[in-house]
Amino acid sequence: MPFEGSYLWRLRQKVGSDLVLFPGAMVFLVRADGAVLFTRRADNGMWCLPAGGAEEGGSFGATAVTELREETGVVVDPADLVGFACLSDADLHTITYPGGDVTHCFALLFLARRWSGDPRPDGEETTEVRWADPAAPPSPLEPPAAHAVDLYRAYLRDGTFQVR
Repeated sequence: MPFEGSYLWRLRQKVGSDLVLFPGAMVFLVRADGAVLFTRRADNGMWCLPAGGAEEGGSFGATAVTELREETGVVVDPADLVGFACLSDADLHTITYPGGDVTHCFALLFLARRWSGDPRPDGEETTEVRWADPAAPPSPLEPPAAHAVDLYRAYLRDGTFQVR
């Protein structure tokens, strides 16, 4: 969904640029060979993972499914999502946007190994998609995405939900 008209946009009309706590979700689409789908952002050209903020009436799972579909065209059944970590560290996930808006993002990270559709950029939020080994992600990688990749690799090593 474009920013204008979104829940966060409507909230910004009321609170201006003040800090907003914002829930969201990020998805690691994982092929059988272990490669993960990365997307290149249209706004800054950096690589990241399909992700976004929740809308009113949504959930973490619904946000993950919606963002993945909007950014890559891939459809995942919410039942096929596996939660493996969360992002919340204020030092890493507080973002000041060019217009001065400040957002502290809290996100659940999901992996999905089953989906339908062929990944493709949407041309609005994403300009390119690329499968890559999480040990060698594309560059430049956004810092929140780099942190998420570290959490994913830790999850693969020990199999426990990651909170760091």
